[in-house]
Amino acid sequence: MSSPSRVLVRAPNWVGDVVLSLPALRDLRRAFPASRLEMLARPWVAGLYAAVPEIDGVVESHGTLADAAAIRGRYDVGLLLPNSFASAFTLWRAGIPERWGYATDARGVLLTRSSRVSASLGGRSQVYYYRAMLEGLGLAVSGPPDASLACPEAWAERGRALLGSPGPWIGINPGAAYGTAKRWPPERFAAAAALVARRSGAQVAIVGSAAERPLAEAIAAQLGGAARVLCGETTLADLVGVLRELRLLLTNDSGPMHLAAALGTPLVAVFGSTDWTETAPVSERARVVREETECAPCKLRECPIDHRCMARVAVDRVAATALELLAA
Repeated sequence: MSSPSRVLVRAPNWVGDVVLSLPALRDLRRAFPASRLEMLARPWVAGLYAAVPEIDGVVESHGTLADAAAIRGRYDVGLLLPNSFASAFTLWRAGIPERWGYATDARGVLLTRSSRVSASLGGRSQVYYYRAMLEGLGLAVSGPPDASLACPEAWAERGRALLGSPGPWIGINPGAAYGTAKRWPPERFAAAAALVARRSGAQVAIVGSAAERPLAEAIAAQLGGAARVLCGETTLADLVGVLRELRLLLTNDSGPMHLAAALGTPLVAVFGSTDWTETAPVSERARVVREETECAPCKLRECPIDHRCMARVAVDRVAATALELLAA
């Protein structure tokens, strides 16, 4: 087909998936350099695209019927990054003439061009899952994956204001939205952060959601109350600004982990129940720390036994990895 004038991309629903899909978005931009490229995104991730210069605009998603009405008649092509039937139904109901995506969740009948999920993608970064879809649709994919974000200066200024002093700062992200199985024990985060802070002369900031504030305050108490607790105090843009200012982040497998990687912030990520080969941070400044266990990755929300995948990850190992990264 000729180059479309207007392309709509249905965004993934979660921050980490948004970051991992950025290389595919950049492939799409190279495929259609003159097209207007817009995102249809859930409100909690929509703002992140202000840090992606290849995107020309964002439409907030508020459900199938509302979305179909909002986008009807505005686009030539709709590309689906999520795998759900509902996302394809939205584009079909909106009457977008070209609807492209993986033929998953029995939605192939709603698509005008589809791609099949290759078994060869198992055990590879999710970055390649999105790029393989484009290849299956007949679009060119080239170059190393670029999963970077360009933090607007206003966001960085807000991050500096929230931290309150020039630092240097290291961060802790002790939560994980999917469940406790993804979380390294909070007392180990506190011990590792104390060790790194003492040896690097850094102050400690704790980031996360409002629901994770009690967890953060418990860690801050173990650090003698000196840590800056920002859980529940940051918008998505604020969080990006804070992460941009850190010298290092200690984290679980989470959305903030992927944001830090996209910003080039050095990070050490503790992995347990999730598959590090698929969701590891995409950054040369990221290090994954994990221990082999017979049951991991189980991908469960809660550990049904003794959480051995996380219990075996030692404080000294995480701290040593962080200090090596800082020294580099």
